[in-house]
Amino acid sequence: MRKSKASNTAIISIFIAIMIVINVLTQVIFTIWPFPIRPTLVHVPVIIGSIILGPKIGAFLGFIMGVISTVTATIITTPTSFLFSPLQPVPGTNSGDWRALLIAFVPRILIGVVPYFVFQLLKKNPKIGAGIAGFAGSATNTILVLSAIYLIFGDVLKWSVKTVLASVVGTNSIAEAIISAILTAAIVPALLKVRD
Repeated sequence: MRKSKASNTAIISIFIAIMIVINVLTQVIFTIWPFPIRPTLVHVPVIIGSIILGPKIGAFLGFIMGVISTVTATIITTPTSFLFSPLQPVPGTNSGDWRALLIAFVPRILIGVVPYFVFQLLKKNPKIGAGIAGFAGSATNTILVLSAIYLIFGDVLKWSVKTVLASVVGTNSIAEAIISAILTAAIVPALLKVRD
């Protein structure tokens, strides 16, 4: 039992380290990235962790992703930082909005839950099941983040429902979902064999 807990702690630590490295590298690469598509990959370890370690640990990894998102948005000021950090002022005001934490955390926690259950339904074929779970995890993030942004900051951004739907099927979203599906399908079956 102790050995299993120690093993899980080590694996969780590795997943968190990977998320931090991906986040830092993404920030550096995108400063010189010449293409309009800028897929985010920080959620991939959360998806994989959810499938391999279960929804509780997946939700914890999602929470850590929320922390990374909030810290990054607080330290690096961009036009959209206020969406993920309550310490960044909302345009037209001198203060942030605590509801930014809902956007930063709730979808990310659910990234760590949804893929597990999708994979459980399709685990007879681990590769296909993992790919679909990866796609579902990425779609969960995109749909919930954009929906929350619309509900909380739609007036500030002057977004319509049409804008949200266009963003959901936009190039970044599709690229992220496809990359998540490919990476998850490639990595999960190998990790499951190692854990067995």
